[in-house]
Amino acid sequence: MAYHFTSNGPQGSIQKIAKFNLIEDNLYNFGFGDLDPVTGDISDTAVSDNKDVDVIMGTLGSIIYDFTNLFANSIVSVQGTNKVRTRLYQMNINKHWERIEPVFEVYGLLEGDQWELFRKGVNYQAFLGYQKGMFIF
Repeated sequence: MAYHFTSNGPQGSIQKIAKFNLIEDNLYNFGFGDLDPVTGDISDTAVSDNKDVDVIMGTLGSIIYDFTNLFANSIVSVQGTNKVRTRLYQMNINKHWERIEPVFEVYGLLEGDQWELFRKGVNYQAFLGYQKGMFIF
């Protein structure tokens, strides 16, 4: 499933795309980036620097919320294409934790491939999440 939206800022209007790709039963990888006009797919290494990161991150949060409402048993995996992007995701989870925590169960991936419940102040390599009360084991 793909979501399309536009980033507006000093670099102009930049088409963005966010996609959920099924990895295995109920586990989806979430990716996003600039829309590549040639392939119609994500260019997740592009740096558009359109000065609207808060709007973009809010949009991504809304997309994940919408997706997990549509697919109640879904678990969403999020990892940046590099450490800087993963850190950006983590900073936004931290920033909005009071709004995220009541709705989502979030796990962080530690060094050594160990998952734990998300804790503020701990650096993670990736994230997994699902809506509380929606996921049925």
